[in-house]
Formats: sequence, structure tokens, C-alpha cells
Amino acid sequence: MSGSYAQTASKLHAFNRYEIKYFVDELRVPELRHELAARMDTDPYSPHGGYPVTSLYYDTPSLRFYWEKIEGLKFRRKLRLRLYGQPADCTDDTPVQVEIKQRVDRVTQKRRIALPYSTAQRWLNDREDIVCAPAQRPFVNEVTTLIGNLDLRPTVTTGYLREAFVGRDADLGLRVTIDHRIHGRDRDFHFASGGENRFIVPPKLAVVELKANERVPYWATDMTARLDMSVIRVSKYCQSVEAFGMAPRSRSGAPELVLPGGATEMAPADMFTAARRLSP
Repeated sequence: MSGSYAQTASKLHAFNRYEIKYFVDELRVPELRHELAARMDTDPYSPHGGYPVTSLYYDTPSLRFYWEKIEGLKFRRKLRLRLYGQPADCTDDTPVQVEIKQRVDRVTQKRRIALPYSTAQRWLNDREDIVCAPAQRPFVNEVTTLIGNLDLRPTVTTGYLREAFVGRDADLGLRVTIDHRIHGRDRDFHFASGGENRFIVPPKLAVVELKANERVPYWATDMTARLDMSVIRVSKYCQSVEAFGMAPRSRSGAPELVLPGGATEMAPADMFTAARRLSP
């Protein structure tokens, strides 16, 4: 995580949230931005035009975490390594987040720890123990046990350009994100490898997430209705797994998010720069 992006996450960060996902046509994003700006603030650590987010997901050889999501288990979790910032700039010393994201009924819980990229790779890929603060040890032990017991290994990446808005006044617990140009790959897992990416969601669509500590305010749900934003139960991780033919496309997925004709369009190497040029 580079520069100001690091301010959005502490070294050991945990929180519970309700999350609702929508898709919106990119042509309607300016209208959505305008609506959000009237009631929310731009995340102070989010640069103009958004910031890149790249995640490497770990799963079992039989894709246990993928199938837990598809089957809708009330308790499920996944392990990922996340980078905030330009993937091409990632070095051994770049801070990254090792994160467990889990779902308990309708509540999303996240726990994570920030580490240098090389340290995280040795831990997750080479299964070396790492030095950490006593308060971090339970989380580190949990991740180590998951990796060892389930034989977790890198599976796919996801990436996108994210805009973030935070609530104010009565909506302080509200956060809204808009994710553009969602892509991934199933090999060349080093963040700075320069490997080819494919769009895993049609680039004409953005994925919007409303995240609230307790409930989503009425004005936000009214806004989604006015903008014809449909609730979707989609996982970017599952989209990436399916896009690369590791599992059949889920019947429970949103048909709008399937690329036309089942094609998988290559994502341009400069997609983050291009997306920022298009933003107001």
C-alpha cells in the first residue's frame, strides 16, 4: 500500500459490516457521483479518479472457498493478499494486507494485518513463520493453520479502480465504493509481474457496494431505485474463478455480469490510467 492509501487500514484491523452490492452502467456513474457527493464526503485518502486495488485469493485445490460462496453457506471465509496502489510499483518492501474476510449470516467480518510484500509471500507461499506483535499472534496463527490444514495456494487475482465515499453526520457508519474495470488473471501472481489480465465483469458495468455498520439509510436505497441499480449477489473472486474456466458459471450469479457470448476480453495494460482520464 503506497502513500495515503495506507491510512485506510491499520496494522491489525477488524470490523463488522452489512454489505449490499449493485451494478450500475458506467454511463450513469456521473449521476451516481453527483447524488453521493450531495450527502457524503469523498474518502480523504482516495485520490481524484480513484485508486487501484489488487487482490490475490488463496483456495484449496478443490476450490472449497469458492463452493462455500456458491452454495450460500451461512458461515464462510476466504483468505486474500491485497495491494492498494499501482501493481507495477509493488516491491518487496511495499506494504500489503493479509486478510481473512468471512460472512456470518448477513454480517461481513474482516480481519487483517499489514506486512511488507516479501514477508507476506514467505508466510503465505513458502509457509515460513513470521515475527509479529503479541496482539497479532492469534490472527497469524489462524492464517498459518488455514494454509497448512487446507493446503491453500494462490488461485486467481482480482483488480479494479475504486472510488470511495464516506458518510457524514447521521451517516458516519456508511461507506460507498464504486469499482471500475474489474479484471483478473489465473497465473503470474506477483503483483508487479505485468501478466495479462482479462475483464471478469463487462467493462461497461461498475460494481457499487453500500457498506453500513447497522443499516443502509433510506435515501441510499431510494437513490439505487432511481438509478435502476439492481441488487446483485456476486463475488469478484467467484467471477474470476469462473472467467478462467476453473468452475462452471453459477446459476445464482447475475447474468448481466457475464461477458457477451462467454468471451473474456483482454484488459489493457494502461487501464488504470485510461480510467482516470475518463473521470471528471
